[in-house]
Amino acid sequence: MSFLGITNHDSGRKERELMLTSRNFTARLGIGIILLSTVGLLAQTTNNNNKKPAPPPPPARPAPQPAPTRPAAQPQARPAPQASGAPSTTTSAPRSGPTTTTTHSGPTANGPTTTSHSGPSTNGPSATRPAVTTTNGGVGATGARNALRPSAVTPGNGNGLKPQTGGLGPSGMSNSHPVVRGVTGRPVPQSSHAQVLRSGSAIERRPDGRVSDVHDVKRGMDIHHDLNGGRRISVVRSDHSVIVAERGRPGFIQRPYAFGGRNFAQRTYYDHGRVYQHFYRESYYHGVAIHVYAPARYYSVGFYGWAYHPWGRPVVYAWGWGPSPWYGYYGYYFTPYPVYPSASLWLTDYMISSDLQAAYAAGQESATLDPGPRAGDTSAAMTPEVKQMIANEVQNQIALENAEASQGTQNQGSDTDSSGIARMLGDGGTHVFVVGTPLDVVDGSGSECALSEGDALRLASAPSPNDTAASLIVLSSKSSRECAKTSTVTVAVDDLQEMQNHMRETIDRGLEQLQATQGKSGLPATPPSATTAPTTMAFAQLAPPPDPNGANDINQQLKEADQSEQDVTAQANQAGPAGAPASSPQ
Repeated sequence: MSFLGITNHDSGRKERELMLTSRNFTARLGIGIILLSTVGLLAQTTNNNNKKPAPPPPPARPAPQPAPTRPAAQPQARPAPQASGAPSTTTSAPRSGPTTTTTHSGPTANGPTTTSHSGPSTNGPSATRPAVTTTNGGVGATGARNALRPSAVTPGNGNGLKPQTGGLGPSGMSNSHPVVRGVTGRPVPQSSHAQVLRSGSAIERRPDGRVSDVHDVKRGMDIHHDLNGGRRISVVRSDHSVIVAERGRPGFIQRPYAFGGRNFAQRTYYDHGRVYQHFYRESYYHGVAIHVYAPARYYSVGFYGWAYHPWGRPVVYAWGWGPSPWYGYYGYYFTPYPVYPSASLWLTDYMISSDLQAAYAAGQESATLDPGPRAGDTSAAMTPEVKQMIANEVQNQIALENAEASQGTQNQGSDTDSSGIARMLGDGGTHVFVVGTPLDVVDGSGSECALSEGDALRLASAPSPNDTAASLIVLSSKSSRECAKTSTVTVAVDDLQEMQNHMRETIDRGLEQLQATQGKSGLPATPPSATTAPTTMAFAQLAPPPDPNGANDINQQLKEADQSEQDVTAQANQAGPAGAPASSPQ
């Protein structure tokens, strides 16, 4: 019995040890599996974070439909170029697309204000529609080009320039010159002189002593004098709406509002009696407030396919520019395609011609028309290679809008991460931007140079995560007063977003004209699947209506700017000499 008891005791002890060993092994095995799973998830997350966004897929090709045979149009003779500053009795209506000539006169926003909605207006939300509310926060008060940036000034300091991390050089390495933000928040050369007053107002001068920027804290006004002689005024009002005005060019009033729990911005443009609206989703990129264009209308998938893919045969299109002064004036720079095998090439000429019409009309009205190159100098001409790069980008934007329409995100507005510059700067592709409004930038030598409507830029390299600007290469510019071709310039990310907005807005106007005139004037007819009327988005239908006094408000700010400059300049003269240039990071 004793023997049996000892044996049973030893046997039980061994069984317990075996069970403990098994449990320890199982526990260790489980921990190992958990650790391996965790490592795998971390690796997958890292790969996902490093993964570049895929480009939007191309639209499906619609069923082909032969275009009617039409006689070839005769080449249009260009009128003789008109001398800079000479009075013009006929000018093209800016921003309305390439059209026959239209006569207008007066300041930017004068004339009767005829309201034009992107969709039907309503008096309020219904039970089936999301509520729309105006907002006083978010990005609404900042982000619409230079004027809407928060001023980088500190009251009482002698120098308000703030060096910040910025653009990249052509090789992808950081430039030796950090991005310097001036008194109105725009990038400026390090040699600029800023004087910040105790009141909080500020004045900034270029190295030659000329005033470039004025910040009037009392009026909430920023004024920028560009290198080509133009003046841009912006005012942030107490309700967080923003007024932007520039003589000769469309002024606008931007208002933030909420729809479906998302922040939007509505810009109402006033252009010589013409009133129109654009809509934007509010967002941030690298900490910078940006507004990403949100189309108010989307077309059918069949129409996007017709606009994306080559047409059945090349067509000749008569634009009707022959007698237009702008067409003769910019003959040294722009030549339309002789034939159009696809909508992307037609839209490229539509966009460039729209920009040049706007630049010519504004230059005539404000007496700031660029002189152009010397007679016989053909070096400024936009090359076919550059035009093809623009056409490729136009095609990319058509694919992007088709993807937005197909994903069913229209009524909430486009996804800012996939529809704005976040995708363009992060997908590793070649991207081209076309300047839509005058812009002063800083080149690789640290000097300031000008860009204007119709100039083309190519992204040199993506900005690093902390950069608020990017480096671009100038592909095409119009005169010796502008940034030189092949030079590398630093452009703020909010200005890049505005360039992309400009391209998409112009493409949408062109698509509207293409659908309205398909099968006419030499254009091929669309297939039945492409004739469906576009759908207007709810966020545009329910947006606040335009201000009927908007044109008067814009003109009033143009007048107020004169007094503002006088007041701030007088304060600066009383305070003493301007501050020293910002020459090193602080």
